[in-house]
Amino acid sequence: MRPLPLMLFAAGFGTRMGALTAHCPKPLIKVAGKPLIDHALAIADQAEVTKIVVNLHYLGDQIAAHLGHRDVTFSWESEILETGGGLKAALPHLGNGPVMTLNTDAVWSGQNPLTQLLTAWDPEKMDALLLLLPTDKALGHSGKGDFLLDDQSRITRAHGTNAPIYLGAQILKTRGLAAIPETVFSLNRLWDLAIADGRAYGLIHQGGWCDVGSPAGIALAETLYV
Repeated sequence: MRPLPLMLFAAGFGTRMGALTAHCPKPLIKVAGKPLIDHALAIADQAEVTKIVVNLHYLGDQIAAHLGHRDVTFSWESEILETGGGLKAALPHLGNGPVMTLNTDAVWSGQNPLTQLLTAWDPEKMDALLLLLPTDKALGHSGKGDFLLDDQSRITRAHGTNAPIYLGAQILKTRGLAAIPETVFSLNRLWDLAIADGRAYGLIHQGGWCDVGSPAGIALAETLYV
């Protein structure tokens, strides 16, 4: 399938990183010698993505300067809009069709996450396709699971210890964003609508993944490259 436009989330404060993000935005923190956002861009390049939008807020000038050589579009936010508000604000750059989104605070091994999503995406039956991994295989994650999958791979909410978690990579139809009046909100709002309609699906990632949300996550993530 032809790659869809991609939204990279890069606007957050990165508060869990403590002193590391006092003067450096989290997407520029290095893992294995390379900034986190460059790991995300390498995934996009491998998947042959041609349209990339990056949302910016906290220390956004540093990220913009770092990406000055890249053909990407910046969606500047005057305040933190969260994932749903950030995606909604970026729609003029992304278009009206389905989009891919990728968080920039994780590293991956194994199959390309975006390629996996594109291969499995079926717009006839799906409004959302989320990449997941069982909690016991997710490095750097200490919370409970997010979703359960039925025998058709449709997802419902779950809070079980071993239920799969969302990894921060997805394909999503964005038409429902227009009906949400708020400017600051989570994409959970859109997921719940898709779940209620039986049009939200999950896909288990074929590889490793590590959340780099805290300083301890940096060393954990680097084990994926050993």
